[in-house]
Amino acid sequence: MSEKYEIITVDETNVDERGFFCYMSKRKSPGYQQKRAWLEARFTEGMKIKILHEIGGRDVGFIEYLPSENAWRAVQAQDYLLIHCLWVVGKGKGKGYGSLLLQECLKDAHAQKKQGVLMVSSDRIWLAGKDIFLKNGFVEVDQVLPFRLLVYTFNSQTQPSFPTDWEDRQKRFGTGLTVIRTPQCPYIENGVTEVLQIAEELGMPVKVVEFHSAQELQAQSPSPFGVFGIVYEGKLLSYYFVKRSKFEKRLHELAEEG
Repeated sequence: MSEKYEIITVDETNVDERGFFCYMSKRKSPGYQQKRAWLEARFTEGMKIKILHEIGGRDVGFIEYLPSENAWRAVQAQDYLLIHCLWVVGKGKGKGYGSLLLQECLKDAHAQKKQGVLMVSSDRIWLAGKDIFLKNGFVEVDQVLPFRLLVYTFNSQTQPSFPTDWEDRQKRFGTGLTVIRTPQCPYIENGVTEVLQIAEELGMPVKVVEFHSAQELQAQSPSPFGVFGIVYEGKLLSYYFVKRSKFEKRLHELAEEG
């Protein structure tokens, strides 16, 4: 691993200078501005963003995490840190940077006397896969496919878990098409716009539901991911936005499931 790097902690004092890794070239976009406003409250709730910067180069990765009680994932856990995002890009890959960022989070959890660290993982898109976590001592304690709950504990006496009422949660959104959104990720704004456009092309009425707090999301989200989702006729169509062909395929699959 190259040692020519530094890890920069982003908080309320430097976020406007450093940004939060994503959408750095689009600071005036709605997605960026929504996340920037969202961060105001999150920093007071214990949010940490750490960016890995290669000296003489560019930012190549980041990790975002906060206390599990305030996390924007549908997970049942107390006194842990929960990772929202772990991402290494471009030429930063293959240098061990992801593990290095994970170790930063683990050291922080230990310093805060937390019970451990959590991550909602998926082998699909928008979430990190499980392998890097297993390599760093995490274990899988629950799953609601395609989601896996991975945990690193410090002799914890409690076991985090996913909720079990997913069918009821999805049914509560009623008939028709519903898009669930939050400001947690700057890419969500474009995703919502794409889904609304597809719905308009197909002549489908659609409603948008926005979660305004971690507690609201934890209680109502139709999937563990939480910050974005598409529900059709009381069933989860997708937790990430999809192109029209995949959208129509999922509509057909849900219709066949009854």
